[in-house]
Formats: sequence, C-alpha cells, structure tokens
Amino acid sequence: MALTLVESAVLSENQLARGVQETFVQHNPILDRIPFMPIEGNAFAYNEEETLPGVEFRAINGGYTESTGTVNQKTESLVILGGDADVDKFIVQTRGNLQDQRAVQTALKVKAASYKFTDTFFNGDVAGDVNSFDGLKKRLIGAQVFAGGTNGIPVLGNGGTDAQTFFDALDELVSLVPGLNGDNGAIYTNASILAKIRSAGRRLGGVEMVREDLTGKRVLQWNGIPILDADTTAAGVRVLPQTESEGTAVGTTSSLYAVRYGQSEGDGAVTGLTNGGVQVYDLGEIDAKPVYRTRIEFYCGVGVFGGKAAARLTGVLNA
Repeated sequence: MALTLVESAVLSENQLARGVQETFVQHNPILDRIPFMPIEGNAFAYNEEETLPGVEFRAINGGYTESTGTVNQKTESLVILGGDADVDKFIVQTRGNLQDQRAVQTALKVKAASYKFTDTFFNGDVAGDVNSFDGLKKRLIGAQVFAGGTNGIPVLGNGGTDAQTFFDALDELVSLVPGLNGDNGAIYTNASILAKIRSAGRRLGGVEMVREDLTGKRVLQWNGIPILDADTTAAGVRVLPQTESEGTAVGTTSSLYAVRYGQSEGDGAVTGLTNGGVQVYDLGEIDAKPVYRTRIEFYCGVGVFGGKAAARLTGVLNA
C-alpha cells in the first residue's frame, strides 16, 4: 500500500524518524501529498502500453484478422537522498541547556533534503547528476507540453480578456491530465505567478480560498484543484524560475505543471517509489572525531506511469 509521508509519520513508532518525516512534509508541497509505493530491490520494472491491437466488425461465418498490442518494458530506479549531521560534543555539552543542538542540525539537514527533492522532482536531469532522477521538465514531451502563446501569455494583463485567455489555458492544462482533482493532485507554479493568479481571480471570480482536506492549509484553488507554490531551492532560487523563454519573451517566462498522483502503476499517474521510506540512524560518537552523528537516508524514486499523468504549460508571463 502506498502511503504519503504524512500517513507514514502517523504510523511510525520511531520518534526520531517520525520527527524527520514531519519536517519533510512541513517544508514540501510535493512530499505532503505524493504517495510512495514500497518496492523490493533497487528498481521497479513495469510495462507501458505502446499500441493497441486491432478490432473490427465481422460478417456471419466470417473471421477476424488476428492482431496484438505492443508494450514497452520500462524501469524506474531508486536513488539515495540524504546526508550526515555532525554536532561537536563540546557544543552538546555547553549549549545543550538552551536547545537540543543535535535536533536543530537534524531538522536543518532534513529541510535541505526536502528542498533537494522538490527541485529534482521538476528539474532533475540524470545527464547532469547521474546519482539523481529525471524530473517532469525532462520527462514531459509531445502533447503534454504546450505554450500559452507564441510570445508568452500574461496572467492578469488588462484584467479582462487577457485574464480570460490565461484561465482558458489553465483549463486546457487541466484537461491534459484526466481525472485530476483536489484529492489526488495539484497545479504548481512560483510565488509571483501565484500572486498574479489570485489578483486575476479577484477580478473575474472562479478562484477561491478554501481549507484543504489533506493538509489543513489555506490554498488557492482552481475548480477545486490546489494551485501551489513549488517554493525554492535551499539556496533561495525558485524551483520554477521566471527565466524561461517563449518566442520574443526571452528569459521572462515560467511554466505551470498539473500533476495527478496515484497509489501504484495501475493508476497511470505520478507515484513515488521507496524501499524502506525515510531512514534515520543515530550513529552516536564517531571514531574519526569527537562529534555525534545523525544520518538521514531516503531510498526514493518517481514513476510517471501514464502518458497523461502530468502536463506543462509554458510561456507564462509575470504580467
């Protein structure tokens, strides 16, 4: 059974592991909702439908022309995300009366890993980092990627027809991900575009603030689907930057992603993969130097199990 990290944290009997998973969720718009399917080994192989077999009408006493469909076998590999957090024994001894110094450093390490996962989820490229995984930007191709306009599309623009055109494009984006709703996915953008959508929504209506069942957060929604800020990297750089190009709009546009999450490959959606979930080890004092070490590792991966599991709208102007 696939569980989100929220659900996994509730079930965990290890207090340290539970705290780590909860910190992951608190700082991540992906990890607070994507289910992680447990797998055996270090990779998951599955069959992807390529072509359907032929069918036909036949006459009485007639026969059928035999044909079969074709499938491609694909494999999603797990990667290792994590790090070590060392705290000097001196700091623990002399400052431990003010704060649990090891807990502070562990939380910071988890937060950094959370940022790393989000950035990789969208922008990951194995060609640039062989130890990571490919993100949606690289995976989505063909009809699942479309431009809002030849030279970009403003969100608000003149506050009337321009905003209507943008929301038409937003509807088209959602239509490319059949079955997407507020219970199984989200639309992702950056903070500036999110503010522009809210502004356009105030003028036209149809964009609402509601309490989300899944996380209890107040979020912007479009037809019941959360529109979320993909946040930044640990260095403060936007995960979905306003630096893309569309026609004559050079270096000034961004993308919106619509993503539907699923429990397994049978859902034809985007599903997390893991072997063992988030693992936390208190290694105690190490031999090499007088420090206490905590190690965090997450054997994880992402499977895009359907051709319409996600879609990308490019050329969005912050205007």
